[in-house]
Amino acid sequence: MSKYIGALDLGTTSNRFIIFDHNGRIVGLDQIEHEQIFPRPGWVEHDPMEIWKNSEAVIRGALNKTGTAGKDLKAIGITNQRETAVVWDKTTGKPFYNAIVWQCTRTDEICRQLSEEYGQDGFRDKTGLPIASYFSGPKIHWILENVPGIKSAAQKGLVLFGTIETWIIWWLTGGPGGGAHVTDVTNASRTLMMNLKTLQWDKDILNILGIPEQILPRIVPSIDQNTWGHTQKNGAFQATIPICGALGDQQAALVGHACFEVGEAKNTYGTGCFLLLNTGNTAVTSKHGLLTTLAYQVRGQNPVFCLEGSVAVAGALVQWLRDNLGLINTAAEIEGLALSVEDNGGCYVVPAFSGLYAPYWHSNARGAILGLTRFVNKGHLARAVLEANAYQTRDIVEAMNRDSGVALSKLEVDGGMVSNNLLMQIQADILNVPVIRPEMTETTALGAAYAAGLAANFWSGFEELRKNRSVDCTWKPHMDEDKRQEGYRYWQKAVKRTFNWLD
Repeated sequence: MSKYIGALDLGTTSNRFIIFDHNGRIVGLDQIEHEQIFPRPGWVEHDPMEIWKNSEAVIRGALNKTGTAGKDLKAIGITNQRETAVVWDKTTGKPFYNAIVWQCTRTDEICRQLSEEYGQDGFRDKTGLPIASYFSGPKIHWILENVPGIKSAAQKGLVLFGTIETWIIWWLTGGPGGGAHVTDVTNASRTLMMNLKTLQWDKDILNILGIPEQILPRIVPSIDQNTWGHTQKNGAFQATIPICGALGDQQAALVGHACFEVGEAKNTYGTGCFLLLNTGNTAVTSKHGLLTTLAYQVRGQNPVFCLEGSVAVAGALVQWLRDNLGLINTAAEIEGLALSVEDNGGCYVVPAFSGLYAPYWHSNARGAILGLTRFVNKGHLARAVLEANAYQTRDIVEAMNRDSGVALSKLEVDGGMVSNNLLMQIQADILNVPVIRPEMTETTALGAAYAAGLAANFWSGFEELRKNRSVDCTWKPHMDEDKRQEGYRYWQKAVKRTFNWLD
């Protein structure tokens, strides 16, 4: 009998393969970073072939480190950076262009023209999303319009599009030799092309974007006992294992936290910051700048929806402090530096490096440091960086409370930054709710494992998954209310200063 579930976590900066046991505990893992490519200001790319080769490498690495054989795995789940777009030749597997990453702003002009003609919320009724450079559809349009020869190849039926999970599933299940070309509903809901009512590609939007439907993958449930294919026996697993679970990374974290009930929410502090609130089988239309998106779907059941607030720059702001300014040597050092001062010294950092996402949606905003005086030192700047993550989260929570009519009572957290205890206390103080960190902080990969394990009957259902949860630490708010509101007022003032920086 197979003892484990494998989860392939295809992140923005690295790929990881993690092996989980029946209790949701990590048996072993391997991780490799991939190159971040910046051809021009605001442009962000990845090499799809590097991501595929690294995927194979981390699979082999995790299996070898733990002495686990591929046949010991019951099923494979996949989670991924969501809106990143890859377009490739289905006969060769060669990409026509680098993957355009979710952070990339090259489609600003395309989105501006669409917004002028249809309004920024012109597709929201169908897709739950505003027109923004964040999403995959405009990226596909850019590739079709700017890469020589791709339109004629598309007419010949040689072109395939996918987000990163689609790209890797296709390779794992055979690639040019008949790989499965599928995307799950959560990733499809981030393209600006899927109709939330039908869970199918919307033909009117495809016509507007000039995207032929034949290049798009088949949309499938996130948890699918039918499976979409099996790994190849001559591949990294050296075994045929069903691939039957896939979730975009933020939805995977929601599942990993076992947020299966209406009103349960989680926040992930990674490269970006993403807060999701389960709204059940109802797709709640946001009137305050949030996204309506798929949380997950089990085959044969109605889809579950969520409201999402997406922040472009969270952990990436700490990386900027390290790599661009050189104020710290490692990301972990920011906590000690921030603790060297009592407060931010009146300094606020707004990390609108590629515009502002939810709830503002100002693609022409740019980053700023405000409130500087001669008193401010690098400790204050470090603290302001941490506070920026907490304030951006409060922006999302304020909008979410207004949209849902339900005030947040606690916040489940995960992601690389939650190891920073000071940030977690700052977050509790700024939100005025408890912040809860689970023992298992690898909730994104765990959610992908849960999806595959549920489909393969490795776990019996949601109730069994809830029993796997255990809390590591809870932070309770201690800040005076007047100080809390004053800090947030200055933060909002700083954010508004970044609007319309670009003409």
